[in-house]
Amino acid sequence: MGRRKVELKRIEDKSSRQVTFSKRRSGLFKKAHQLAVLCDLELVLIVFSGNGRPYEFSSGNSSRKIVERYRAHLESEKIVGGDDHTAEEHHPYPCDRDCQFLRVLEGEEIEDMSLTDLVQLEQLLYAKLGHIRNTKTRRMIETMSVLQEKVNFARGPKLRQEGG
Repeated sequence: MGRRKVELKRIEDKSSRQVTFSKRRSGLFKKAHQLAVLCDLELVLIVFSGNGRPYEFSSGNSSRKIVERYRAHLESEKIVGGDDHTAEEHHPYPCDRDCQFLRVLEGEEIEDMSLTDLVQLEQLLYAKLGHIRNTKTRRMIETMSVLQEKVNFARGPKLRQEGG
């Protein structure tokens, strides 16, 4: 029997939410392990539960060594690129910004947000909107191209020879 599509929304029942988190965390860690083995890579995956408890998966080296290697990479990028900020300084908690953006879209109150938060949220909205517009434009062009090919094919071989 096939699986049904799961509606992505917060699970209201605390017990069901905890069971789902536990099962999906296990599945996520299993996939991370498979990716690390199949692609011969080092991987760290850190997940925080709803009540703030951290869970981690690490392939090969310890998590600390992999994170230190990542930070060294960021530092070398900073030196080579001449950038004064690391990626962490630009977006210390990118999920927080994205999650906040999603909460606003879902209609949660924004009255308690500071002016700085509102400006950042507005910038994030513009960036997301630009990405959506670019994706939409690209897909429209691809669709037009496919439709044009179908029109040319439907005209028949005689017309294709005359046009080409």
